[in-house]
Amino acid sequence: MTMLTGIRIIDLTTVIFGPYATQMLADLGAEVIKVETPGLGDISRYLGNGVPDPTMGSIHLNVNRGKRSIALDLKKPEDAAVLRGLIADADVFFHNVRGKAIAKLGFDYAGCRAINDDIVYVHGTGFGQDGPYADLQAYDDVIQAATGTTSLLPRVDGDPRPRYLPSLIADKVAGHYGAQAILAALVHKFRTGKGQQVDVPMFECFTAFMMVEHLRDATLDPPIGPAGYPRQLDPTRQPFPSSDGYIAIVPYTLESSARLLALLGSDLRLDTPEFEAAKAKGQHMTLIYSAIAEKTAARTTDDWLAIFADNDIPAMAVRDLQDIRDDPHLAATGFFRHRTHPDVGGFYEMQPPVKYSAVPPRDIGFAPKVDGDGDAIRAEVAARRG
Repeated sequence: MTMLTGIRIIDLTTVIFGPYATQMLADLGAEVIKVETPGLGDISRYLGNGVPDPTMGSIHLNVNRGKRSIALDLKKPEDAAVLRGLIADADVFFHNVRGKAIAKLGFDYAGCRAINDDIVYVHGTGFGQDGPYADLQAYDDVIQAATGTTSLLPRVDGDPRPRYLPSLIADKVAGHYGAQAILAALVHKFRTGKGQQVDVPMFECFTAFMMVEHLRDATLDPPIGPAGYPRQLDPTRQPFPSSDGYIAIVPYTLESSARLLALLGSDLRLDTPEFEAAKAKGQHMTLIYSAIAEKTAARTTDDWLAIFADNDIPAMAVRDLQDIRDDPHLAATGFFRHRTHPDVGGFYEMQPPVKYSAVPPRDIGFAPKVDGDGDAIRAEVAARRG
């Protein structure tokens, strides 16, 4: 018995946003049936290749694990009938098909509700369906641009070219909102016996995520200053050089800053009129970061980490992505699990990061082949009909 044992999710989503959301729910024990196009399947299968089977790319292995796959051509009556059979016994139907296209196939909310009155119907969209962007296509880069995220790095380093953050961060953030929305709608369903339609728009989700800190002085009406969190945009807020690498140090409070500066042997003092004047202008962290950077190259990273640990200063060595898989802490917690896939061979799988004391984690299955469970799922639908 797992957290979501007995919950059935029919997942027509593709790429990252939707599959990432349902992967988190599959990790919690939900039965997720991934409906794919015949032949090639979901495009996420081909992201991050480098494995023997090109349909089982590395990203697919970690955003579709624990799911079952069936390939259906929904323009064919017999395949559409299979999907209707799946929806009839499902708790959740999740798709990211454009509204007009899904309606033409007969699987809009009205069509699904006619099959299953208490279905939780989730539509992953690029933009909220009540606004002028409703019909626009959305990908991670588009959402980063639309939310002002591409303007952040220029404000930090002075290079005027807008740039993307090197992560599918908008997709993944929207995936978290999608998983949260499904769980909330399921709680409502179990309390009231009623399903509902849920729209999860990437643009609004990522705007909410980014503007937690960056709405800043534009929060008030009239605004008292520009949007943007100064501490995050300070160009001196960078990893600090040690004698053999770089180290991240976080002097979060003025008290810890003063203690850190004393440990470093800096001449900067926080009780001077000059510092108070900089603080009044919101520029005091620039002084602190600059003073730290002047001193850290005197010792190795390990030396500093030991000193900071003894003095309760938050710090961590700067690492390369390639180093993370061998991190000793993640090894101790079992975060990366080495497994052997019957088609791919040996690979590393990330485990769910959240742990629950009352319920053991699910024994997670492998990411499926295209239509890998198709025959079994069709037989199950036929048995329920009969």
